[in-house]
Amino acid sequence: MRRPAWRLVLLCLVCGLCSLLYALSHRGSPEAEQPAAAAVWRGALERRHRCKNYSVSFWNPYWMLPTGVCGKDCFWEAAFRYDPPEKHELDLDPMHLAVVACGDRLEETVTMLKSALLFSIKPLKFHIFAEDQLHNDFSAILNSWRSFEKFKFTLYPISFPSENAAEWRKLFKPCASQRLFLPLILKDVDSLLYVDTDILFLRPVDDIWSFLNKFNSTQVAAMAPEHEEPRIGWYNRFARHPYYGKTGINSGVMLMNMTRIRRKHFKNDMTIVRLHWGEILMPLLKKYKLNITWGDQDLLNIIFSHNPESLYVFPCQWNYRPDHCIYGSNCNEAEDGIFILHGNRGVYHDNKQPAFRAVYEALRNFSFGDDLFRSLLNPLELDLQKTEHTYCGRIHKLFTKQLTKSIDDFYTRQSNVR
Repeated sequence: MRRPAWRLVLLCLVCGLCSLLYALSHRGSPEAEQPAAAAVWRGALERRHRCKNYSVSFWNPYWMLPTGVCGKDCFWEAAFRYDPPEKHELDLDPMHLAVVACGDRLEETVTMLKSALLFSIKPLKFHIFAEDQLHNDFSAILNSWRSFEKFKFTLYPISFPSENAAEWRKLFKPCASQRLFLPLILKDVDSLLYVDTDILFLRPVDDIWSFLNKFNSTQVAAMAPEHEEPRIGWYNRFARHPYYGKTGINSGVMLMNMTRIRRKHFKNDMTIVRLHWGEILMPLLKKYKLNITWGDQDLLNIIFSHNPESLYVFPCQWNYRPDHCIYGSNCNEAEDGIFILHGNRGVYHDNKQPAFRAVYEALRNFSFGDDLFRSLLNPLELDLQKTEHTYCGRIHKLFTKQLTKSIDDFYTRQSNVR
């Protein structure tokens, strides 16, 4: 009776050993089926690092690879370093775009938002600060665009610190100074692109958003110069307060790392103590309110004049205004095309700069779903030819150069999806 018992024990051991060897041989195999819990565990632990043509991970460790496939540092880099999530996972995070609209700026704001949606690739989150009477109109228009799944929006009331609300509200234009308080209101937003209502995007928002990756460790915001040509500059000729650089900065397009802004202590000319963003705004206004002309933009110039290391300056084609062509072309970078058009001084609504107005009206009249060549680009090119009697109209091809490329790229992406 003992001999069969020993045979049974031996048979069990052999079967167990075979099962173990089989499991080990299939452990890293993509075809091997795993229970759901094990799959989740594996996904949580695995951090892949390429080592020549082999993937090093928890399940495929360095010491199980063939001899000689790794350099001497591969073990430390692969076995002990946790890599960040892969890029495609981060791309799901939306780009945050903020605008402040008051008075009769509904149509202008909607046209700007339409231009942002047309060519952008990553999802967008709109933060719209508007007077209460505009909220229903914004909601109705934006909800009618729901065929676009790549955007969301939130409407906010206009709000200022209660103790000084009246003073902030009347600074420069109605509601304009709201942008100064965005880092304090949108506390859960890490980075943000603020634009004026009179902005038009002629290329994807993704491209200006990518400047965030170019910030060095001290930079908290990015803007374009107010002027390229000092002889027609406003700040260097007329300002009665400090300003950034040689000709100042324009805040109509302002990219912000708001986490850094909230953390930073800013140098200033009021005290030797560095102040947080929320602490510096009102003292600056009290000191300079009789000396500033352009309201909140002047305050931003003062802040960054004392903290120049904190500003990233992007080229003028990212904030192209009538001043860049009204007396002849003076934005050399725009030879590659205008990327963002800024129709300040109301040029979308009068006949002083018909080239700017033509672009605005073409985008305003365009309907989602229409052919971009037939319904947008071709009519625009015809209208721009009628503006050649102006300095800006003589270089009208710069107004459509980047737009043409954006449309081509849009249809290329559409065909690739199919």
